[in-house]
Amino acid sequence: MALTKPRIIELLLITTVPVMFLAEQGVPDLLLVLHTCFAGYLSAGGANALNMYIDRDIDALMDRTSQRPLVTGMVSPREGLVFGLGLGVVSTLWFGLFVNWLSAWLALGALLFYVVVYTMILKRRTAQNIVWGGIAGCMPVLIGWSSVTNSMSWAAVILFLVIFFWTPPHYWPLSMKVKEDYARVGVPMLPVLVSNKAVARQIVLYSWMMVLVSLLLQPLGYTGWFYTVVALVTGGWWLWEAHALQHRARSGETGAKLKEMRLFHWSITYASLLFVAVAVDPFLR
Repeated sequence: MALTKPRIIELLLITTVPVMFLAEQGVPDLLLVLHTCFAGYLSAGGANALNMYIDRDIDALMDRTSQRPLVTGMVSPREGLVFGLGLGVVSTLWFGLFVNWLSAWLALGALLFYVVVYTMILKRRTAQNIVWGGIAGCMPVLIGWSSVTNSMSWAAVILFLVIFFWTPPHYWPLSMKVKEDYARVGVPMLPVLVSNKAVARQIVLYSWMMVLVSLLLQPLGYTGWFYTVVALVTGGWWLWEAHALQHRARSGETGAKLKEMRLFHWSITYASLLFVAVAVDPFLR
């Protein structure tokens, strides 16, 4: 279980299932939901296990990751590698046989993108690692839609972009908190390379893009008043927190006074509420 990083997968499922309701414009087939969630968990879990296998050297040096199974020796590197590859194979076949092959290829693409593009290529080379690497975390939105329709839609693309713009301002506050960890192992997360003021400016920029994109669903006819109200209220609160963080960074606040984790924790609540609204909205139109 620890190898699959279940707490991260919770967020992925939160974005998958509500999109299935939107695609169905009602309650999707519950067996299909179970198959999609199960295969999605296996796919994301396999990607996370392979990430731990590749990053076991730096995980051992970071306080936040020092108790992971491959670091403590609870699981050997060979076992972690076989486990991750096995989950990837089983998840792809499960998607293909019990959901559809479009969803299977999307899930496999997300796994390969996370493991190869993010973990192996971007993470240790560029401060843009979480921006472009975050594409893997956007894929569950497309998978949720394709699992119901076996096709794509602009609604799925818009929600994909919401998560794309959500990911950096979600993760950068946490990176600000643990930037010494990243600096110690040479991972160029943005807060390691630039000042808190510069990071906060990027957070505000991505936050505005996220909120504006989230409001496109209603004028394009995919959602009604309920989703729009939730998007406005939760997005407004997000922007308040983002600008407050920027104000504290500009004032030179550091340590506990910076309160960067306020936005990190709110970002999880925001994603949960927004996608619950995605699922509920079809019943109120």
